[in-house]
Amino acid sequence: MQKEKKRVLLTGATGYIGKRLLLTLLEQGHTVICAVRDKQRFHPPDHHQNQCHVIEIDLLNSETLKNIPKDIDIAFYLVHSMSFSAKFDELESKCAKQFKDALDNTQVEQVIYLSGIVHQQHLSQHLTSRKEVETILSEGKYALTTLRAGIIIGSGSASFEIIRDVVEKLPVMITPKWVYTQCQPIAIRDVIASLCLCMGLESTYNKNFDIGGPDILSYKDMLLGYAKVRGLKRLILTLPVLTPKLSAYWLYLVTAVSFKLAKALVSSMTIDIVCRDSTLLDILGITPLSYEKSLEKAFEKIGRHEIESSWKDAIISSKFEFNIKETVQVPTFGCFVDAQKIQIKNREKCIEKIWSIGGNNGWYYGNFLWEIRGVLDKLAGGVGLRRGRTNPTTLYPGDSLDLWRVLDANKEEGRLLLFAEMKLPGDAWLEFKIIGQTLFQTATFRPLGLWGRVYWILLSPFHYFIFNGLIKALAKTED
Repeated sequence: MQKEKKRVLLTGATGYIGKRLLLTLLEQGHTVICAVRDKQRFHPPDHHQNQCHVIEIDLLNSETLKNIPKDIDIAFYLVHSMSFSAKFDELESKCAKQFKDALDNTQVEQVIYLSGIVHQQHLSQHLTSRKEVETILSEGKYALTTLRAGIIIGSGSASFEIIRDVVEKLPVMITPKWVYTQCQPIAIRDVIASLCLCMGLESTYNKNFDIGGPDILSYKDMLLGYAKVRGLKRLILTLPVLTPKLSAYWLYLVTAVSFKLAKALVSSMTIDIVCRDSTLLDILGITPLSYEKSLEKAFEKIGRHEIESSWKDAIISSKFEFNIKETVQVPTFGCFVDAQKIQIKNREKCIEKIWSIGGNNGWYYGNFLWEIRGVLDKLAGGVGLRRGRTNPTTLYPGDSLDLWRVLDANKEEGRLLLFAEMKLPGDAWLEFKIIGQTLFQTATFRPLGLWGRVYWILLSPFHYFIFNGLIKALAKTED
């Protein structure tokens, strides 16, 4: 169906869907203009540099939208919020309106919007917001194609990782009654294929379509289906007394999701998200994967360390609105610093070890203390250690790394800078830098008020113990 090469505007290029869609668009030969809010969090594929262009825009700032080129053919709107603000629905509507107004001043022919399944009478606040965004986008001078998907299954997707967390860790699950809610999961590869095949397809103009896999399942079915694929025996008990708020706490404590994301997900999990029909997939010639096959494909990717994107690296896994520009400069005034250095024998191997820190590899020294800190952070409402890392050996600015967020990752300079996302009475940075044959390790803490200063003083002995052991472990490499 798709033959002509297009100039494509891609919003949400740093998100879970956007990263994967970008690779497919480039492989198909399209020229892609990636609209991102923070260029430092975006890393275009090296082998497609001539096809991929980057512009920096903020959908809440109409002035920045002037950066959108006039000569675009297709635009993808992949922007969704998971509530940094109580008024997130107002912000999403404003973003959509300003995006529509900006595109009306271009030659764009079609906008493709990925939404949620929103045809039910009673919707959660998030699904209601997505429906409103669709209404706003439909008022533009271009043709709008809306694809509505429910649960998306793929390596690194939020749904897959939540199911994985729950089933792998809990032999017996005490669950809320929403586990009987019906849904129609779809594989990530089928979502990407549908988005691409709708490009320039006039029969999809000014229409909306539900897309889903062949299986209609309850969340309980999905949990047990995962257990079957993994060869695990799991018992699920359901309690009707778990309210949405308690359900959100339950989901937050047993998975890697943040509490704000858990609340948003629970509000949607109480509503059946089943397709009206999936005829679009037939029209596009897509035979969707079953739920179990989607899981198997996800594990194949994980086994080969080929996870192209993960929800954990998106802003929604953070404790706050994340912007590298505002945190990449480590402050000095009014800060406490633990600075250490050590001579190393093999620079390359030391860098490899630094770039492999965290996740399944652990922190090389005092791992049990890091685990305790992660548990305490989770109980206090922080991100905890469960996010891990997306790739065992590769790091980019913006990636999540256990309790931290990557700000700078420059192998040539031998510098890795991390920003703490754990619950703290202040802000913290951890920097590794190799100059010559010397490894410098610097932990910086900017306290917030008196309690921040007390916190650092009380924990200084532990910090010295952990950081001293860490730098020695990093320097210990085989020649």
